[in-house]
Amino acid sequence: MIFPKSLIEDLHKWGCMKQTGVSLRYMMEFGSTPTEKNLLISAQFLHKELPIRVARRAIELETLPYGLSEKPAVLKVTFPVVFLRVFSHENLRFSSFPRMPGIPTSFLEYLVPDDRLDTYKPSPPMSLVLRVVRDWYLESFRDMRAFPEIKDTADEKDFTQMIKAVKVRHNNVVPMMALGVNQLKKGVHFYENLDEIHQFLDRFYLSRIGVRNLIGQHVELHNPNPPRHCVGYIHTKMSPMEVARNATEDARSICYREYGSAPEINIYGDPSFTFPYVPTHLHLMVYELVKNSLRAVQERYVDSDRVAPPVRIIVADGIEDVTIKVSDEGGGIPRSGLPKIFTYLYSTATNPLEEEMEFGTADVPVIMAGYGYGLPISRLYARYFGGDLQIISMEGYGTDAYLHLSRLGDSQEPLP
Repeated sequence: MIFPKSLIEDLHKWGCMKQTGVSLRYMMEFGSTPTEKNLLISAQFLHKELPIRVARRAIELETLPYGLSEKPAVLKVTFPVVFLRVFSHENLRFSSFPRMPGIPTSFLEYLVPDDRLDTYKPSPPMSLVLRVVRDWYLESFRDMRAFPEIKDTADEKDFTQMIKAVKVRHNNVVPMMALGVNQLKKGVHFYENLDEIHQFLDRFYLSRIGVRNLIGQHVELHNPNPPRHCVGYIHTKMSPMEVARNATEDARSICYREYGSAPEINIYGDPSFTFPYVPTHLHLMVYELVKNSLRAVQERYVDSDRVAPPVRIIVADGIEDVTIKVSDEGGGIPRSGLPKIFTYLYSTATNPLEEEMEFGTADVPVIMAGYGYGLPISRLYARYFGGDLQIISMEGYGTDAYLHLSRLGDSQEPLP
C-alpha cells in the first residue's frame, strides 16, 4: 500500500511526541463512574495518545535491527496456510484465504493455483511480512489522525467504533511477527549477539499490550451490563486462586490432547483473597507457566514406571505483591540455557511452525510449546502493571517460576 508523503511526515512528527502512561489504579478509579462526561474525557485522551504510540511502532518497523526487514524467507511451506490453520484456529483451504480479515491479497502470489497441500512455492519474503505489519500501523495512524476533534457524545461513540476496528485490524500482529522471528532464527546461531532484536521485540510487544489495553478498557466501559465488580477490563475483586484454577484446567486440556494424559496440579492459597487486576492478563501468564511445567513433567516421566509428580501452585498475599509460584519436577533447565529463556528465538521444544511446514500438518488449534514466545510475553504482561516474572531452575530436578503482581496498582505503564 502506498501512503502519501504528508502522512509519513505527520507520522514522524507524532512519533517524537511524549507518551503519557496511566496506572491500574487510575484506570479503575476513573472508570468506576462511566458517565458520558468521563467517556468523553477518555476518548479525548485516547484521540491524542494512541496516534503517538502507534506512530512510534510504525517508525521502528521501518528501521528494524539486524537486517530483519530484508531477511529472505527460507521456510518450505507457504506462510498463509500455516497462518490460517495454526493461528486462526480453523481448518481452511486455499480457496478461503482471500476472505481472511487483515491479510493482504499480495500474499496470493505465493499460493499455487490448485488446492493441493503437497505443492508449495516459497514463503513471502521477510520484507513483505513486515510491510504488512507496518501498513496495519500506518492505516491505524491514518484513521486516528483523520478523526475530527471529539466534542460531544456522538463524536465519542463514533470514535469508539473506530478504535474497535483498529483493535481488530491488529489481531494478527503477533503471529505475523512470529513468522518473521522464526525466519530470522533460521539464519542465526548465536543468541548472545541478538540483544538488539530482543530489545526491539520487547518494546514492540509491550507497546502493543498497552495500546490494546487502553482501547479495550475504553470500549468495555460502554458495556451496559458489566460483570459484577468489573470496571472495564479490571476486576476489582479478582480471585487469583480462581483464575489460576481456570488457567490450569485449560493447560491440562491441551496437555491431554498432546500427550494423552496430564500430571495433577495442586493449588494452595486463600480462596477468599481478592485484589484488583485484569483477569485475562493473569490467565495468560499462569496458563503459559503451567503449560511449560506440564510439558516438562510429562516428557520426563513419559517412559517411567513412576507416577508423574504433581505441579504445585502457591498463591501468596503480600503487602506489596501478590506472588504466584509454579513449581514442577520436570528436570529443570541447564544453567547455560537460563539466560536464553526470555528471548524470542529460544525454545526447548520443537518449533511447531517447522514441524507443520515440514509435514503439512497444522490441524491442532493450540500447540503445547515451541514458539518461544510464552515466557517473554508473560514477563511483559507482568511488568505492564509493575510486576515481574522470575525463573529459578535446578537442573536434574525441576523449575520454580515466580510471578510477582503489584498489589498496589499505582505504578505507571512502562512506555517503550
